[in-house]
Amino acid sequence: MKFLDLFAGIGGFRLGMEQAGHECVGYVEWDKFARLSYQEIHNTKGEWTAHDITTVRASDIPRANIWCFGFPCQDISVAGKQKGFTGNRSSLFFTVTRLIRDLEEENRPEFLLIENVKNLLSINGGWDFAKLQIELDEIGYDCEWDVLNSKEVVPQNRERVFIVGHFRGKRTRKVFPIERENRSTSETNEIVRLFNGRQEGTYGSQDILSPDGISTALNTMSGGGREPKIAVMGNINPSGKGINGNVYSSEGISPTINTNKGEGAKIAIREATKKGYSEATVGDSVNISQPNSKTRRGRVGKQCANTLETGLNQGVVVPVITPDRMNKRQNGRRFKENGDPAFTLNTQDRHGIYDGLRIRKLTPRECWRLQGFPDWAFDKAQEVNSNSQLYKQAGNSVTVPVIYEIAKRFKFN
Repeated sequence: MKFLDLFAGIGGFRLGMEQAGHECVGYVEWDKFARLSYQEIHNTKGEWTAHDITTVRASDIPRANIWCFGFPCQDISVAGKQKGFTGNRSSLFFTVTRLIRDLEEENRPEFLLIENVKNLLSINGGWDFAKLQIELDEIGYDCEWDVLNSKEVVPQNRERVFIVGHFRGKRTRKVFPIERENRSTSETNEIVRLFNGRQEGTYGSQDILSPDGISTALNTMSGGGREPKIAVMGNINPSGKGINGNVYSSEGISPTINTNKGEGAKIAIREATKKGYSEATVGDSVNISQPNSKTRRGRVGKQCANTLETGLNQGVVVPVITPDRMNKRQNGRRFKENGDPAFTLNTQDRHGIYDGLRIRKLTPRECWRLQGFPDWAFDKAQEVNSNSQLYKQAGNSVTVPVIYEIAKRFKFN
């Protein structure tokens, strides 16, 4: 099907739609830097385009089966001023619906694909989302929606609401809910018992649970052999002893993880929780904006990125050996390995002992990867934009694989 790309940004909608076999017939984007990236990434030669949607007339727009738009979220996001549809940016939603009103019914798109932040569902007590549904109903669209998290397809925790409008009378097929294929038992929120202690006349503490199900809640035990057991099958150490060499049965419970079991070094990241901090290990992301804030929570993403924003706000925990200077300055210099003699002391360089970890910033390329863009697309955008713009563009974009999962479900009955 043919689609129109409104509030196009760098073309996250477009890339996902084209991967599903749809064809773009035009795009609208006002940010000059985003347009540069868009035009470098996509083959836009000969396509209809406009810079400002408020100046577009319905008669100018090419015919399309689907209109895609993630209208501005600044007035809706919890990070903004919460003006909702009374704000100048997010009210542009009604600019799009005005264009549809001005079209003859036979020229209106069969589908609308709309994206925004999750807070759209609840801002102003839910009345703004009600207004959105009323507006879509008045221009002839039945709508369905779902909140999808990018972490299902990329390592980024990014919840967004997606709305699909179906033009009444065109017999379009439902899109939601979207579920991963081959969903495992553990994702059905069920406890799978291989051995049920209560049914066998013993105790629930004797249950053997399948690793494909979720765990039962731990409770206090009164002893006497009723506490949970760990089945040790053998030991791979030459001496046959030592907890580091123990081999445990997959049908029993897991031993407690400790510093001798490969958990590794950690960094304490300040958070406004009862504990006061969260532990970050190698591969975790850390939100590095306002590091000394006493009110922030959720700063550590366990093996995945936090939601990308338009500015650089994240780092990743990586191993490092020198405590001060991360990059070598002289030919032949290298990081010392454990047990090596130290460099010659001098009056300039600072020396120290390996503390195991540091936090580095995510690169623009990594941010684009977290939104599902291929490296070739980033390389093209990098030729025409600065790093600050590339960070901003990644944060403003939609996640390409999420769009693809939706786009491949667009069909007529």
